[in-house]
Amino acid sequence: MNTMYNFENKVAIVTGATSGMGQQIALDLVSQGAQVLASGRNLEKGKELVNAHPDRMHFLPGDIKLPEINENLVGKAIDQFGRIDHIVLSAGQLGIGKLDEVTPEQWRDTFATNVDAVYYLLRKALPEMQAGNGGSVVIIGSIAAFHAFPNHPAYCASKGALIALVRQLALDYGPKVRFNLVCPAQVRTPLLEASVEAFDNPDEILEQTASRLPLKRLGTSHDISESVLFLLSERSSWITGSYFVVDGGFLAT
Repeated sequence: MNTMYNFENKVAIVTGATSGMGQQIALDLVSQGAQVLASGRNLEKGKELVNAHPDRMHFLPGDIKLPEINENLVGKAIDQFGRIDHIVLSAGQLGIGKLDEVTPEQWRDTFATNVDAVYYLLRKALPEMQAGNGGSVVIIGSIAAFHAFPNHPAYCASKGALIALVRQLALDYGPKVRFNLVCPAQVRTPLLEASVEAFDNPDEILEQTASRLPLKRLGTSHDISESVLFLLSERSSWITGSYFVVDGGFLAT
């Protein structure tokens, strides 16, 4: 990454770490000295992360929409390192379809991953952070909190909920723990590729999207990771309860 941070001796939990933005964030934190406890559903990808960085990368597989997985993550971090300094919640679920087409199961599953999992993990982690040296939390949101997309009602609603939640958390847990939300636009990840399948012409949609942006390209996982590490670091020590739009100018168009 372009900017150097000091996360030496810091412990970070990163969810959604086996693909896309979460994976890049986990790798960048390791490169800046952190001990990273990564989580994701892809066991093989998790093993690859650990094998590439055996001294600093650690992995606990599972689906974070399940309360017990989050409890296990916090327990493992405390048992192994005795502290939690940073948390990045990066897992996401789409739930594509018009409102009357989305099944109750799809609706609940989307909210379970995008919102409930945040509650499950932070409910267990925050007492540990408060009892320790505090720290910082970054949640990956979306510009879908501000802009409607065809056939994404569950996704847009769940990402909108995170704005209110981050503000509330900042109020309740300051000054020891800071909370911020990063809201990307279209970043070239497996989730984006799944998202455009809601359109009849997904490849054309990606090309059109990039061409309409003021910066004329889709985002990369590196773009998002740079913002996340800044918000985790002491360089952002007077920033909390905020959302940061990282969108290549999408909302300006």
